[in-house]
Amino acid sequence: MKYTDLVFDLYGTLVDIHTEESPAVWEKTAIYFGFYGAHYTGAELKHAFDSAMQLRQAQAGQSYECFPDIPFEDVMAQLFRDKGVMVHAPSLGVAAAQLFRVLSLEHLRLYPGVTEALALLRQRGFRLWLLSNAQRVFTEYELRLLGLGEQLDGVWISSDYGCRKPDLRFFRALTEERHLDAGKCLMIGNDRDTDIAGGMAAGMATLYLHTGLTPPGQTPADPRLHPDKAPEGCRHLEFEGCNWTELAELLCRM
Repeated sequence: MKYTDLVFDLYGTLVDIHTEESPAVWEKTAIYFGFYGAHYTGAELKHAFDSAMQLRQAQAGQSYECFPDIPFEDVMAQLFRDKGVMVHAPSLGVAAAQLFRVLSLEHLRLYPGVTEALALLRQRGFRLWLLSNAQRVFTEYELRLLGLGEQLDGVWISSDYGCRKPDLRFFRALTEERHLDAGKCLMIGNDRDTDIAGGMAAGMATLYLHTGLTPPGQTPADPRLHPDKAPEGCRHLEFEGCNWTELAELLCRM
């Protein structure tokens, strides 16, 4: 087997998601804060959240370009404390963060064929890992809802590490903690700037998927780098779309 370990991005790679963080979502979340005596309007809550997040990034000694990741629920808890609500602030922060996520979700679903693809890949002997730029306070529960957690050998979420792809520290958290040979890992993701650039820098082979959630402006998959057409020994592959039935078959032949 050319690769022993497949490392997956989540949103836009295995999962189709759409969120809308509209003023109405902030207004409804502000009502929840008000239940506990932390009074904000929706606009005030959004401004306070954005300001607190920026301050935490600065306190970490990092700019946005250095790829920090701050736990969402910690900032929500701080906003309770800023209004004098000290008791149970951490648990209220978690609840507010999850409420905000549910309110903002328009849809959350696996791409067709993902469940069957992962089962086949595991049956063929691959180890399956998730490396996601995400918030554990949301993602842990979304994985459970989608039935993905039990199909994977391990889950790495960026908010646990304070940094996110393409930061090499996040990739190394996986490879070092599980003693993986990066040269035998294939990073699969839908973002050239995070999944692919980071995977390459970490010494992994890469498979770029151009999906409906690939960031605007990134180029479609190069047909010359399709897994069936790429030159022998090529360590960067590209695939158009998210047809996981076809992808699983291609991966099994690699």
